[in-house]
Amino acid sequence: MTEPDKAPEKRRRFSGIRLVVAVAVAAALASAGVTALLVNIMERKQEAKSPFYRVVELDDTITDPAVWGKNFPLQYDGYRRTVDQKRTRYGGSEAVARTPTQADPRSVVAQSRLEEDPRLVTMWSGYAFATDFREERGHAYMLDDQTFTQRQQVTQQPGTCIHCHGSVYVPYKKLGDGDLIKGFEKMNQMPFAEARKLVEHPVSCIDCHEPTTMQLRVTRPGFIEGIAALKASQGVADFQVNRDATRQEMRTYVCGQCHVEYYFKGKEKRLTYPWAKGINIDQIMAYYDEDGHADWTHALTGAKVLKAQHPEFELYNQGIHAKSGVACADCHMPYQREGAMKISDHHVRSPLLNINRACQTCHKWSEAELLERAETLQTRTFQTRNIAMDALVDLIHDLERAQKAGAPEESLARARDLQKRAQFYLDFVEAENSMGFHADQEAVRILSNSINFSRLGQNALRPAGAPATGSAGAQPR
Repeated sequence: MTEPDKAPEKRRRFSGIRLVVAVAVAAALASAGVTALLVNIMERKQEAKSPFYRVVELDDTITDPAVWGKNFPLQYDGYRRTVDQKRTRYGGSEAVARTPTQADPRSVVAQSRLEEDPRLVTMWSGYAFATDFREERGHAYMLDDQTFTQRQQVTQQPGTCIHCHGSVYVPYKKLGDGDLIKGFEKMNQMPFAEARKLVEHPVSCIDCHEPTTMQLRVTRPGFIEGIAALKASQGVADFQVNRDATRQEMRTYVCGQCHVEYYFKGKEKRLTYPWAKGINIDQIMAYYDEDGHADWTHALTGAKVLKAQHPEFELYNQGIHAKSGVACADCHMPYQREGAMKISDHHVRSPLLNINRACQTCHKWSEAELLERAETLQTRTFQTRNIAMDALVDLIHDLERAQKAGAPEESLARARDLQKRAQFYLDFVEAENSMGFHADQEAVRILSNSINFSRLGQNALRPAGAPATGSAGAQPR
């Protein structure tokens, strides 16, 4: 064979060798890749089996979240971020700088709602909230904001307030010599300043978690007693929340420990949730009617009136999310991936600041569309709230004038009773921190009733024969 004839054969052999080498290299790389993948999977499985490293031993006496954070650094990182101050359209707080004083060392506070809407001063005339009421801030501020509010300077607040503003589980146990309820009863009767000395932290890990198993638990006596009363009204006797509630229910109940309507009952100032007749506003109003409780006497009208607190739990229970089995934590503490682990986001905040994780798990629309839908519901609620506020202020001023003009006491008494109802229904939505989103149709229904109560109150003050406004069909039962 001549040299020119051998050249193509050499090239073919060389190409074959290169192909064999390439296949061998590819196979080796593939094997290495598969091996690395399997090793990575095994490592992640091992990580998932050990969701935390036991750096410290936790027990039922450790209130400091930083200690818990040594075992649960990812959750603790989220918890610390509740110092963030970022507004949504209808909620949250922007930082307002102030000069610290000896009485109030804070250099940053939330903006004043009284300055934003002076009608609130009229609604709460004669009550401490007419002195100081600010936008809500994150859990990191819940204890200090209660400690240094100007409301402390105009009234003697009881130790009962600590129930929802601090980590009280251990202080209650110590006061009660191991008995949670007895410690709760003792702290309720203390002056706030005295009770405040017993509490070191705002809400902490121990308030929602059992330290050895990390199971969710309810530690607030007010909720323990309140949910038992609610269940009894529904025909469920002897309901013990930490024994009988499901895990998904507990993911709402640990939040409902504090985000509720309540009042201080009797001279003992016992924190009480008014749920013995049910949990919607009409049932709560019926409870107060029977109980005879009033929070204060309105300074301008003399009406015995009620101050709603922060009834997120009550309004949420009237909404579509609650009816669908969605828990508070599903939206406010949604699950997130950290390496191989799935954890609850402990940066508790508005879902509208975390739409991807909080909303898009269930709702397959864009973030922009979901935000627009939520804000549309809130805007409608806010507009109805403004109408209700105007109606209530009109009634209050009409009552002032009628008193000065010597109107019949029967008419004044009727108008004052309707003021109480109009005010409580309005305040129920005003104090609730979702601007109606938790149950939008229920929120607008409540505000519509408030408007009508105000107009019926004005009718009660009109001279005989004067034209009336409002709907007789919406009069209180």
